[in-house]
Amino acid sequence: MSVAIFDDRLEVWSAGTLPDEIRVQDLKRQHLSKPRNDLIAKTFYRAGLIEKWGRGTQKIVELCVAAGHPEPHFAETAGFVCVTFFAAGYSPPLRVGQNLSELQREALALLSRSDSLAVREVQEQLAAEVSSRTLKRTMTQLVEMKLIEPLGQGRARRYRLVE
Repeated sequence: MSVAIFDDRLEVWSAGTLPDEIRVQDLKRQHLSKPRNDLIAKTFYRAGLIEKWGRGTQKIVELCVAAGHPEPHFAETAGFVCVTFFAAGYSPPLRVGQNLSELQREALALLSRSDSLAVREVQEQLAAEVSSRTLKRTMTQLVEMKLIEPLGQGRARRYRLVE
């Protein structure tokens, strides 16, 4: 297991994959329980550390939301399962030599809560109304500053934070 701490999120990586019967999308709703180690699972259950099997990931989502944080993101990649926890009210740091505008900071904050977003999606979520032309120029500036990176081309283009 490994933990990675970033300005805007915490990632917890665990070696192994989900059982064949469980998909990543299932983790936020009621699903089957397939413990990797029955002995450990039964011991935790008897000790009262877990209330019932198959509800742990749902409980994690509920606790994050109750604490005012965005829902965590679950992913399965290259033989690992990753849970990403996002900070509530994330404010991108000012980097040395870069004075970010309020629009740039808001766009970065929106991108920090998503894997990737299209310009239209950023525009819909902004607090103030901004023209698509202004927002496209802002996104280009953020790419030039190497704070975000474009994914895809043309109308299908999306943006994500640079790791």
